[in-house]
Amino acid sequence: MTCPPRILVLPPRLTASARTLRATALRRGLRIVEATASAVPEGLGSPGWAGWPEEAGQAGSPGGTRGTRGTQDTRAAGSAESTRVAGSTERTESTGCAGSDGHAVHLHAGPSFADVVAPALGIALLEAPADWLARLPRALTQRDIRAMTIGEAYRLRRPAFVKSPNDKSIPALVYADGSRLPGPDAVDPATVVLVSDVMTFAVEYRLHLLDGAVHAAGQYAEAGRLRLGPPDGDALAFGRDVLAAAGKTLPSAIVVDVGRDDEGRWAVIEANAAWASGCYSADPDRALETVLRAAGPATALSPHDRAFVR
Repeated sequence: MTCPPRILVLPPRLTASARTLRATALRRGLRIVEATASAVPEGLGSPGWAGWPEEAGQAGSPGGTRGTRGTQDTRAAGSAESTRVAGSTERTESTGCAGSDGHAVHLHAGPSFADVVAPALGIALLEAPADWLARLPRALTQRDIRAMTIGEAYRLRRPAFVKSPNDKSIPALVYADGSRLPGPDAVDPATVVLVSDVMTFAVEYRLHLLDGAVHAAGQYAEAGRLRLGPPDGDALAFGRDVLAAAGKTLPSAIVVDVGRDDEGRWAVIEANAAWASGCYSADPDRALETVLRAAGPATALSPHDRAFVR
């Protein structure tokens, strides 16, 4: 008996990184559901959803998928099948597998889309605690970092780098002082932000962490500009140091950005939810594995990860 593959839900607009992960997921036999609006794709996850046809076997088999509502427009594109249903576009590449008859649904998207879709689909979104960066030892950050409400940050009278801990609601910028931050008419004064000393990085790397190890990595910036490249041995070593010192304070799947300044000092830049992070130049297969763990069925959560659900 053929069982359904896992499903990866994507938002309406895809970044270059998301397109890379989509292609990787298709190659590995996942079903792709691309939403056509910022809402749960119609039929996905409903009791009567016939998302995997019994006649679909190996890649390139005829037939196609079925949605619960809407008209179908099935066309082959290589080994992938595509079906448009109300509210979504689905692409699949089938591979025989054994296991549960249920669909394991995962997600790769920004926070706004994820917050709408994930609860309805039973997806648990893993992220670092809001004050994780502020609680790291100075040896790992090389700068003073504090978590506070933006209401408190309004009182800043010096330049500081201010950002949201786990999304982009507060633009991550160097602000001349607290008066330059988004005002209370735009942001709830109780919103938590991270306030840090200004630090300039010569080179920056993204580390995809999975099960206490650096699972994938790559360079994404140099001198503040986008510049993709392979991982640096020192960056990987520093990532292992971070995990040794603070790995237990992170979920099993997360992205951590690290960098080196002009003086050769290594520091943690920030932690990001893997389900909302680009893979840049990292191995897409290994980056995808991190994403799938970071945004998967809530019923499959480990006891450790339950403390890190968004």
